Amino acid sequence: MRGLLKPISTLRRPLESVDLETREPALAAYERSDVCVVPAAGVIGEAMVSIVLAQAFLEKFGGDSLTETRRNYEGYLEQVKSF
Repeated sequence: MRGLLKPISTLRRPLESVDLETREPALAAYERSDVCVVPAAGVIGEAMVSIVLAQAFLEKFGGDSLTETRRNYEGYLEQVKSF
């Protein structure tokens, strides 16, 4: 499996914003706390792979209930044994 990430965006100039207390125009603070996205990306990537695999499993074996899905999967395993 291969995963790709876009570069972390960096704005050196603060964007225009609004002070929520005074409702006056203000500049957003420039803050960079995420210098390495790899740890977070690994967790997100793992979660997405799990979701995609679960969707594929349900597409292949799904039914109206967990019992029906399990029956379909077990039937598939029996069919594969005969090959």
